[in-house]
Amino acid sequence: MRNKINVLQQAQVLIKPLALEHVPEGSDVQAVIDQWLHAVATDSSFYCNPSRIGPDKLKEKVIKLLKENNLYTTRNAFFEKVFGDLKLKPDFDTKFRFIDLFAGIGGLRLGFQQNSGACVFSSEFDKHAQQTYKNNHGEQPFGDITKIPVHEIPEHDLLLAGFPCQPFSHAGLKLGIEDTRGTLFHDIANILETKKPKFALLENVRGLISHDKGYTLKVILKTLTKIGYSCNIPKSVIENGATKEIQNLAKEMVLKSVDFGIPQNRQRIYIVLWRDGELDRFEYPEPLEVEVKVGDILEEYPDPKLTISDRLWAGHQRRKIENKKNGKGFGYGLVTEESPYTNTISARYYKDGSEVLIGQVGKNPRKISPREAARLQGFPDEFEPSSSKVQAYKQFGNSVTVDVVRAIAERLSEYM
Repeated sequence: MRNKINVLQQAQVLIKPLALEHVPEGSDVQAVIDQWLHAVATDSSFYCNPSRIGPDKLKEKVIKLLKENNLYTTRNAFFEKVFGDLKLKPDFDTKFRFIDLFAGIGGLRLGFQQNSGACVFSSEFDKHAQQTYKNNHGEQPFGDITKIPVHEIPEHDLLLAGFPCQPFSHAGLKLGIEDTRGTLFHDIANILETKKPKFALLENVRGLISHDKGYTLKVILKTLTKIGYSCNIPKSVIENGATKEIQNLAKEMVLKSVDFGIPQNRQRIYIVLWRDGELDRFEYPEPLEVEVKVGDILEEYPDPKLTISDRLWAGHQRRKIENKKNGKGFGYGLVTEESPYTNTISARYYKDGSEVLIGQVGKNPRKISPREAARLQGFPDEFEPSSSKVQAYKQFGNSVTVDVVRAIAERLSEYM
C-alpha cells in the first residue's frame, strides 16, 4: 500500500506544473490533478483549456511524462495505483462517462458508478462537502460551476445534477436559455447546449412541481426543449399546454425512497432527459415491493450521547402541541424499530433532530447517528462520513437516496 501511495504522490508532483496552466477560477489545482489521473486510469477525456492544448494531445503528453518517470506501464497497472485502495471505485471497463454537478458528497455518482459508469468531472461549491467527496471518491471536485468555462469540461455521455431550486423572471418563456440567466440552472442548460451529452438526470425536491405555481418547472422544461432535449412530458404539452397539465405529468417523475428498500418517506423528482431522437420514452423503475422497517438501518449499540436531553424533549413536545393548535403540522417525528419509515431527513437535522427521533424504552428518544443517517440515504457502510457530526448530518440531509438513483441508473445504462 505504501508503494502505491508513493507512486500516486510522485505522479501528482510530476504533473502539477502542467496542471497549474488549466485551473479555472474558483477551483483548486488538486481538482485538475485528480481529474487527469482518473482520466488516465479510466481512459477518459481530460479537463483542459483548449486554447493552450487539446485534450487528446495533453493526455498523450501526461502519459508520456508518467512513462518516462516509470510511473505508468499499462492502464491496468495504473488503474490499480490510482484506485486500488479506494473502497468505492469505478469498474476497470466502464460503459459510459458522466459528469457530476452540484455533486454534494456523490450520491448521484455512486448510483451510476455502480452501473458501469465512470465520472470524468465533478463540481461542488461547499468546501466541507468537497473534503468528504475527496475522502470517498479519491478526487477533489472543481469549485464554483459559474466560473468554469463550458468548453473546458471533458466529453461525456450523461450529465448528473441535483441543482438548487431558484425562481425565474416572469418576463421569461421568450428567449430560451437566456430566460434562465442569473440562476444556477442556466449553467446546466449551457453545458447541455454546448456539450450535447446523450442523457441527463436532473434531481430536485418534489416542491419543484409547485414552485412559483408551476412556472419554474415550465421555464426549465421549455428551455431544455428549445436546446434539443426531450423527456416523458410531450414537447407539445411543454410548449403549448397549461401549467397544470405539465405539473400533473411531472408527478410521474417523483420517486419515493421507501419504494426502493430504504425506510425513509423521501420524495424527489428525477427528470430524465435525452437528446432528441435517442428515445421515445423512458420507463421509470417500478417500486420494489419489499417490506422495510426503521430497524433495518439502526446500529446495534448506539452512542448514549444521541439520547436527547429532558429540556429538548420537553421543547419538542410543547411545540408539537402548539403547532397542532395553529394548524402548522405536527412537529417532531417519533418512530420505533418496527416503524415502516421515518420522515424525510433534512440538512438541518444537526440542530435538534426533530424530524427523525428513535423511541427508547424507559428513556428519552434519541437522534440517529451519522452512520444511520448514511444508511437512511442508501450509502454503503464503506462510505466515510465527515469527521464533523454537524457536517455529516448536513451532507446526508442534502444528498440523494443512492438506491433510488441506482434503480434509475440500471434502466438508463441499457441505452448507453
